[in-house]
Amino acid sequence: MKLFLSIFFTAACLFSALGQSIPPGKYSSTDEKAIKHFQAGLKYYQLGKDNDALEELDKAEKRDPSFGEVYELRADIFMEKRDFPKSIEQYKKLFSVSRNPHWQTYYTCAKMELVQGSYEDAKAHYEKFLKAPAIDPEMELDVRLGLDNCNFAIDAMKHPVNFNPVNMGPNINSSYPEYFPAITVDGKKFLFTRRLTRDVGQGMVAGQEDFYASNLVDGKWSPSTPVDGINTPGNEGAPCYSANGKILFFAACMEQDGSYGSPDRRGYGSCDIFYSVLENGHWSKPQNVGPPVSTAAYETQPSFSSDGKSLYFIRSQIGTDKHSLKNQDIYVSTLNDKGEFGEPKRLSDKINTPETEQSVFIAADNMTLYFSSNGHPGMGGLDIYMSKRQPDGEWGEAVNLGYPINTNANDNSLLVDPNGKLAYFASDRPGGFGALDLYSFELPQAMRAEKVTYFKGKVYDAVSKKPLEASFDLIDLGTQKSLYTALSERGSGEFFLTLTANKNYALNVTKPGYLFYSDNFALKETKDESKPFIMDVPLQPIDTGKAIVLKNVFFETGKYDLLPDSKAELNKLVGFLNLNKTLKIELSGHTDDVGGKKENLLLSQNRAKAVYEFLIANGIVKERLSHKGYGDTRPVVPNDSPEHRQMNRRTEFRITGK
Repeated sequence: MKLFLSIFFTAACLFSALGQSIPPGKYSSTDEKAIKHFQAGLKYYQLGKDNDALEELDKAEKRDPSFGEVYELRADIFMEKRDFPKSIEQYKKLFSVSRNPHWQTYYTCAKMELVQGSYEDAKAHYEKFLKAPAIDPEMELDVRLGLDNCNFAIDAMKHPVNFNPVNMGPNINSSYPEYFPAITVDGKKFLFTRRLTRDVGQGMVAGQEDFYASNLVDGKWSPSTPVDGINTPGNEGAPCYSANGKILFFAACMEQDGSYGSPDRRGYGSCDIFYSVLENGHWSKPQNVGPPVSTAAYETQPSFSSDGKSLYFIRSQIGTDKHSLKNQDIYVSTLNDKGEFGEPKRLSDKINTPETEQSVFIAADNMTLYFSSNGHPGMGGLDIYMSKRQPDGEWGEAVNLGYPINTNANDNSLLVDPNGKLAYFASDRPGGFGALDLYSFELPQAMRAEKVTYFKGKVYDAVSKKPLEASFDLIDLGTQKSLYTALSERGSGEFFLTLTANKNYALNVTKPGYLFYSDNFALKETKDESKPFIMDVPLQPIDTGKAIVLKNVFFETGKYDLLPDSKAELNKLVGFLNLNKTLKIELSGHTDDVGGKKENLLLSQNRAKAVYEFLIANGIVKERLSHKGYGDTRPVVPNDSPEHRQMNRRTEFRITGK
């Protein structure tokens, strides 16, 4: 829309000058009758009588085929009708008969040619315009972006990417428009917006946006149904799930009655972001996310990161006419330790541009960002881009997804499946069920997010079996950085953590009054990353004699030097002992039955001692600690397979006093 408006504004100014500043005798024609027909056509145009204007212009052209102003005015009339091919045709006739047309005509024609995908012609006319003796600086910036688009598009069309969109079928699509899809990390729940229409009389049709959901059953999407508890007589749109599907964020905008779809929904601006929580199979009453996310500005199109920490969204300022938007950029707000969203930050200029950004989507790997923009070099209009998070945490350069994923039309609303391979988008291409339909396609390899899997289950008291609310900490063993901290669900003890493939993780679960639980997930060598980890986590109450295996303490084979990957786990043990200052523990080392008895005993003693020395070096007094090696005398499972031997090679701590 912004592109069209700028074209119309340029043309309107041009023909205002054409009608008022050209004195008699200064037309490109000297045929008096042709001039009279042109002037009559101009007056009809100014009165909004386009058909009469075109008739007069036809008469003027018949009298003088080289009358340039005729083609110029006719081009403007067709442009305002958005009949761009006919408008471009008239400009080309103007250029063929006039040696010195207005410089702006090259600019206006080039912008329409860019919209139409006529990149070579647009490039030539942009370059012609740049030869003007004086150019408005803002207009020159627009021309430079237009030239970048032309050059990119010409090259992209020579190197198309594979693109084979597949309609998602009648269980998702209907005769109504469907768009803005969302999906859970386990890939089993699919949500989207459907715009229903109804006849409200007097030839008017009203549209209403509601959410519809579908579940994956035996590899197929079930018939979609309305989302009860969220949908209202107003409009709801642009939904996104939390990773576990338990929280739904969406946008709602102010209705004519001042509500946000429902009288009890409070708003702060024209459009705000709301959320609802799935409780006992039902969605809770939606609440406004509130300041500092929702403001008097325009906030929409949320996307919630899979680690449950960051909310990405689009923020725009309301234009002076109250019906337009400006400064449409991508922001992110991060939850603090109290569960409150912090002050949103505008993403860097590698993502945001002076033009328009839309449809932000943070992939399940939390490392890949997809969004639409018309401010980066592309095919013209809105294109879809990707950016990768860099080692320093900042976003990398925006990368265009390529042609024909992107075209000269506006392309947006991209969703990427948790496996990183499939993408979903809305299109009104021929062959659908009507209006906009949702399609899926395979992303090019270079444009994919990292594959993710997930770990879910519940936490419970190992003795009473009662569900527990406990703290989770997921650590990247490669960087020793905490990636994810969260609580299991109060009441049920359920949890859901996302795991990106090609990484190794340490997991620690803690709760006051209990021994901490540790586990690890080695995904670097996993052949099937899509296979989830589903298991429960029993927490042992702190009591004398209770023992815990330190699953994330690592040594090289046959050695007792602690590997760097052990640091995160041992720091957790230090924290546990600092929290429980009276506890005394024994550190024990164990081996499998491979090798000699004496060698295994010595190795286990040295490994237990290495952990003992680490704890002392980190402030734990030695009077609370003891260490002992047991060699292969205390296997937890028979030493009859490589997997069992690995389980027997372990380091433990046992409570010896409270």
